[in-house]
Amino acid sequence: MGLLEGKRILVTGVLTDQSIAFHVARLAQEEGAFVVLTSFGRTMNLTRRTSGRLPVEAPIVELDVTSDEDLAALADRVREHADGLDGVLHSIGFAPEAALGGNFLKTAWADVSTALQVSAYSLKSLAMAAKPLMPQGGSVVGLDFDATIAWPKYDWMGVAKAAFESTARYLARDLGPEGIRVNLVAAGPIRTMAAKSIPGFDEFEAVWSTRSPIGWDLDDPVPAARACVALMSDWFPATTGEIVHVDGGVHSQGA
Repeated sequence: MGLLEGKRILVTGVLTDQSIAFHVARLAQEEGAFVVLTSFGRTMNLTRRTSGRLPVEAPIVELDVTSDEDLAALADRVREHADGLDGVLHSIGFAPEAALGGNFLKTAWADVSTALQVSAYSLKSLAMAAKPLMPQGGSVVGLDFDATIAWPKYDWMGVAKAAFESTARYLARDLGPEGIRVNLVAAGPIRTMAAKSIPGFDEFEAVWSTRSPIGWDLDDPVPAARACVALMSDWFPATTGEIVHVDGGVHSQGA
């Protein structure tokens, strides 16, 4: 039996087969789970093509985490394919160009609020939208990037990640009594479509190439994906509010 045998998993953020989310979906299927993907708007066709590269093509439901209508309809849309959920992967993040790249002191609130809503508040939105599908409890896992320091040019996305981490802790507190665990995986940088859109991404590469005690492969999303799958499994029944670092150990090292 696989780690997720018989479980039903919702995976957001699958755009290309380079993404951590894609490999979470792939590994979840290989470990016995039934997987449903989400997408919306212009990315729907891209997600559909990428779903075809999974071991089993996964159904896709529409979800824009900034849309109250989509959030309210999520449970019914998922029920068209599965009678409930045991796990949810939050792999959603966005900041306008003006909120990145060294613009920190000049960024307007409109751009900051977008980054915070999509990249942090959406964890609460997604968890609450999926909650009716998890009456017996379950696991919510979010993809994080270490927010304990100020990274070059990451700017308001770094602030959003700090809010994301705090949101996970409060969700762990409030959803724990209902058997829902909430944890994050703080991955090192991976050359995904999202990462390539971050100005100065090459500066992250330099840090990880010199400071990781065990080395770090920027082209390998599988270690982070394995951590997500493990946290969705029954092997972590008493872990919640945790941030698991899958970054080659860089977070533990001094400058």
